[in-house]
Amino acid sequence: MIDKTGYDESKPLEMHNLQFDIAAEHVNLESWILEKIKRPRREFTVIFPIRYDDGRVEHLTGYRVQHNTLRGPAKGGIRYHPWVDLDEVRALAGWMTWKCAVVNIPFGGAKGGVKCDPLKMSKGEIERITRRYIWEISPIIGPDSDILAPDMGTNPQVMAWIVDTYSVFKGYTCSSIVTGKPIEIGGSLGRLKATSRGAIFILREAAQLLGLDLSRLKVVIQGFGNVGYHFAELIKEFGTRVIAVSDVNGGILNENGLDIAKVFEHSQKTGSVVHYSESTDISNTELLELPCDVLVPAAIESQITRSNAGSVRAKIIIEGANGPTSPYADEILDDKGIYVIPDILANAGGVTVSYFEWVQNVQKLFWTEDDVNQRLDHIMKRAFKEVYSLSKKEKVNMRTAAYMLAIERVGRAKELRGIFP
Repeated sequence: MIDKTGYDESKPLEMHNLQFDIAAEHVNLESWILEKIKRPRREFTVIFPIRYDDGRVEHLTGYRVQHNTLRGPAKGGIRYHPWVDLDEVRALAGWMTWKCAVVNIPFGGAKGGVKCDPLKMSKGEIERITRRYIWEISPIIGPDSDILAPDMGTNPQVMAWIVDTYSVFKGYTCSSIVTGKPIEIGGSLGRLKATSRGAIFILREAAQLLGLDLSRLKVVIQGFGNVGYHFAELIKEFGTRVIAVSDVNGGILNENGLDIAKVFEHSQKTGSVVHYSESTDISNTELLELPCDVLVPAAIESQITRSNAGSVRAKIIIEGANGPTSPYADEILDDKGIYVIPDILANAGGVTVSYFEWVQNVQKLFWTEDDVNQRLDHIMKRAFKEVYSLSKKEKVNMRTAAYMLAIERVGRAKELRGIFP
């Protein structure tokens, strides 16, 4: 049994490592292989100057971690946030490895980030940061080695600047260096909503398994960014009520269901969902503890811990964010009978459609949005069934089963490729 004492739930890397160790106990791989695939393959730290609009010059720190490339090129987003540090990027890169392996696409995991606050920067300042950061990490990235994507604090416009900067570096247009870019420069139809749509496909399978009618469910969503907003927008197609949403400033509640289009319009005008007229303001703490059928943590890591897991009253938790639930919380949620669908399965729709975008760029052959969504549906449905079957066979929860499946696939690749030299 894994000794779980001494781990800090607020540290994503410690939670990643503990999740790995719990699952690794159930996997028949040599210890040297497990040790190899648990840790990052390569880490890159850069420090570079940026000149702000007012003439100030500041040195910023950026990171790129390539966790694993045994099954294909590294793949992962770029995060701009004041809390970015190397350990967080290591954890996020690891989660990307397992996510790609769970849905069985030929990528490994990577992640990058710059410690900065894009909310306090002009568009020109963000562009200068992006171009300089990409120039600094250009020696280790490439369409066949490490492919970038959006994450917290970045968007399709940032991806467009990355395409341009890398293309200048190479001397020719290279759209396949990044996914999640605008359609006009090689982006894929369906990519913007892919993470949310994939999560809904997974929820559909889980609801069917548990005998729940989607049209009668009450949903609570923490986070109203790309994942949370589009999940709320898409789930209404099933007649599902979204009764509460939140952002960094707080949350709102309407037991009769929120009009998501109006909430979005309000948030665009005011900068937050709070104080929306047809709702009651609540805190993020209160939001996580609301009685509901489905809770979607779609914000940041370390939101459901041993300190609040006992107060969670959802029937299903589907993790739109990376690392929102600690292993300690998992035990409490299991005891309460709450069905947790882990991040590396639940939010893998984004990287799956990123893979589709990369394939389209490489082939110079583009698909319709229906093609993209149908292929995504097939992959998410298959992955859910594989994880669910393994969880029943091994009598473990869905998170452990998902990690077992991923670790076995990555470990088997290492076993076949061997030690070199």
